[in-house]
Amino acid sequence: MPSLAQSVATVHVVDPFGPENELEVSWFERPSSFRQPILILALHGLFDAGKASTNAAVWIRENTDSTLIGEFDPEEMYNFAENRPRTGFGSDGQRVIDWPRVKIFGCRAEGPRDALVIVGIEPQYRWRSLAESIGRIVLLSGTELVITLGSTLAMTPHTRPARVVGSAGDPVLAQRMQLNMPSYEGPTGVIGVINQTLEAASLPVLSLRSEVPHYVPGAPSPKATQVLLRRLEQLTGIPTKYTELDGHVHEWTRQVDEAVQADEESRVYLRHLEKRVDQDEERFPSGDDLAAELEAYLRESGDPGSD
Repeated sequence: MPSLAQSVATVHVVDPFGPENELEVSWFERPSSFRQPILILALHGLFDAGKASTNAAVWIRENTDSTLIGEFDPEEMYNFAENRPRTGFGSDGQRVIDWPRVKIFGCRAEGPRDALVIVGIEPQYRWRSLAESIGRIVLLSGTELVITLGSTLAMTPHTRPARVVGSAGDPVLAQRMQLNMPSYEGPTGVIGVINQTLEAASLPVLSLRSEVPHYVPGAPSPKATQVLLRRLEQLTGIPTKYTELDGHVHEWTRQVDEAVQADEESRVYLRHLEKRVDQDEERFPSGDDLAAELEAYLRESGDPGSD
């Protein structure tokens, strides 16, 4: 199997990532064939509460002209006793095994930019190798920005608009987008490792994390998924069709309403959360000017003569 660089290399880049650490990737199409791509990354694991982030990535794949262009070899990444493969039947009636994987999709979108979407299950092994391999994909594909998606349980009521926390490790990008620098300390997931690895290589990374009510921890949260998609469209201009989730959001809200209203203690607690959140400010800036600021940042970053 040819290496990652041999599989896709048509672009000469300065590569800070060692090929000795790269993971085996099966490529079906060159990632460099997409227009000024933005890479969107979500992995199901520690920071995927309500599957909001991975469902957002899957939604983008399903609502654009997308193609599976590559996938990482699962043999090197997973403990199959923890992430078990599933057996079933293919369209030809033959028995098949569906292995847990991290897949790479190329999504041709309306507008000037395409997207690369990397989505899958957080692996047990070789996190640093995965992060470096993704870094090489960024370089070899000409990706201009990486946006990592996440979702966390938070003290937020389901009756209020879902919120997004945004951060960027590059102080210039953070200032331009009115975002905070990363401040989290504690156990992290592979997304945190990927963010740090790319930032250390001076690749622009923006992190978006939606908040999921902590009292609805298990069920998928279409409301948190929708707000991620809305912010992505606002920032990048890539159409996400997030309004088509309205029906799912309304049904989810109705179901949670019924569960809360059935218990007096839950109703009191919900009013407490509502009062608390209503006193907070929005954690992510709004306004169409953010998209213009991002475009200006990317344009200046790609121009060696700019300040």
